[in-house]
Amino acid sequence: MKHFVLAITGASGAVYGLRLAEELLRGGNRLSLLVSAAGFAVLKEECGLDWSGSEDEVAKTVREHFSASPEALSFFAADNWLAPIASGSSAPDAMIVCPCSMGTLSRIATGNSGSLLERAADVMLKEGRPLILVPRETPLNAIHLEHMLTLSRLGVKIVPAMPGFYHKPQTLEDLVDFLVGKLLDLLGAEHALFKRWGDK
Repeated sequence: MKHFVLAITGASGAVYGLRLAEELLRGGNRLSLLVSAAGFAVLKEECGLDWSGSEDEVAKTVREHFSASPEALSFFAADNWLAPIASGSSAPDAMIVCPCSMGTLSRIATGNSGSLLERAADVMLKEGRPLILVPRETPLNAIHLEHMLTLSRLGVKIVPAMPGFYHKPQTLEDLVDFLVGKLLDLLGAEHALFKRWGDK
């Protein structure tokens, strides 16, 4: 069983993070979930999910949402510096920030660990573990691009929320699954979310 950290921030596209969580849990992985303050607002605005409350209350709510056990799914508040993922001695197999706001991306790129989310990403960098960011912003300015280049040079995978169309998507879910499938590919997780190029 692999252990992944999934962080949802305030960029538009919370549905990507939710769908990725579903697939990682379906695959029998252990998942630690982080949500920024703006991420909670976007989840409510875009997906109708009110996940407000204490750390324990949110943990209960997200486990019910995903029908997951406490062993499979953990939730940690932004200020929980005692969470295992805050230390390199408990570094997970990989971390994904999906979607990733430009503010979060900037703080990770500059080592500005003001929350557990940013500290967990910093742990991945210092321990040489896979870190994947899914920026969702347009247009991009030079600061955004410079920070992405900095992170890419450190080995971070930058996967912009850009769906493909060669698989002939018919629904919004098809577009979401395409991106989520790309993320699962990077994590080495099997899936059948889209038809690959050249498949009949």
